[in-house]
Amino acid sequence: MKRLAVGAMLLGTMGCYTLQPVANQPLPLGTYLSVSINDAGRVALGGSIGPEISSLEGRLVQVDSAEYVMALTQINLLRGGQQVWAGERARVRKDFVSSISERKLSRSRTAVVSAVTLGIVVYVFRQGLNGILLGDSGKPVPSDTGSSTRIPRFGR
Repeated sequence: MKRLAVGAMLLGTMGCYTLQPVANQPLPLGTYLSVSINDAGRVALGGSIGPEISSLEGRLVQVDSAEYVMALTQINLLRGGQQVWAGERARVRKDFVSSISERKLSRSRTAVVSAVTLGIVVYVFRQGLNGILLGDSGKPVPSDTGSSTRIPRFGR
């Protein structure tokens, strides 16, 4: 049960993000992006990043009129696999990109996940208190505050 509570707390602290398409606007540096790669990009980037790339995710480090430079955190493959990267930089020409999405915090999803997380934590906490107060048998634990007096019996 305690592992469930810890897992729920970690899930609640992550927040929920969604990828939203970016209109043709200037992208600020540091923005977390998901860049979908077209067929020409798969062929061109296959030797340096890997074959069957569906999209690249990471922070935008630099942008100019011809290319994006990204610090990659993840590569999504065409057949559903993923590769985790640790911020290695990659240059992606703009003509290799079919679409761009920006990661944004979803307030509604985060609120739902937080409420569920809080419910799980309260449930586990209450179960833990019940175990402490009621003991293993489910009956109240006798109080330690009672006093007793022993009267020695001497032989008759």
